Amino acid sequence: MAEAIRDGLRLEAIAADVAQDGHAALELLSFNSYDIAILDRDIPGPSGDEVARSIVASGSGVPILMLTAADRLDDKESGFGLGADDYLTKPFELRELVLRLRALDRRRAHSRPPVREIAGLRLDPFRREVFRDGRYVALTRKQFAVLEVLVAAEGGVVSAEELLERAWDENADPFTNAVRITVSALRKRLGEPWVIATVAGVGYRIEAPEDGLA
Repeated sequence: MAEAIRDGLRLEAIAADVAQDGHAALELLSFNSYDIAILDRDIPGPSGDEVARSIVASGSGVPILMLTAADRLDDKESGFGLGADDYLTKPFELRELVLRLRALDRRRAHSRPPVREIAGLRLDPFRREVFRDGRYVALTRKQFAVLEVLVAAEGGVVSAEELLERAWDENADPFTNAVRITVSALRKRLGEPWVIATVAGVGYRIEAPEDGLA
């Protein structure tokens, strides 16, 4: 089920890692910075409840969405008491999970500004819209995810490895040329003059056209 959810989230341009048990979940949380944690309360090892307690105790502020087959009010009350921000009972539609994830992301106290603007680009991460000098640009989900990471860097260089990690997921092949192909297609979608510069041997960045792009 976890793998099916992960695959479905990928289609919505949401990168997700899967932990098969509580130990794996705690390990991933110790090494990575996540926007949201989806916890099944019945995972083996340290339970979802214990993982939730760890997240809350860490002070990271990562929102928690609990999944469970138990739909009694007492179960929900205990879940919220642990620090859960939302609660979804099985079975559920993937679309509802996506909507709840988007809502949690919007409510995050330290979330991105609703709209980012740089070098003539206007990106709205919640409406999933991009404009170039006032012109709407239609992007694929993956192109949008890559552009979102680049725009959030505010002109800083983002390596191909970081793009692969943040716009794909941990299972992406580190030797794939998917980043280069996606960035190339993204440039063409945004049109000339190019706003995505290649920093040789380092990565990619957003630059104003007048600055001269590689």
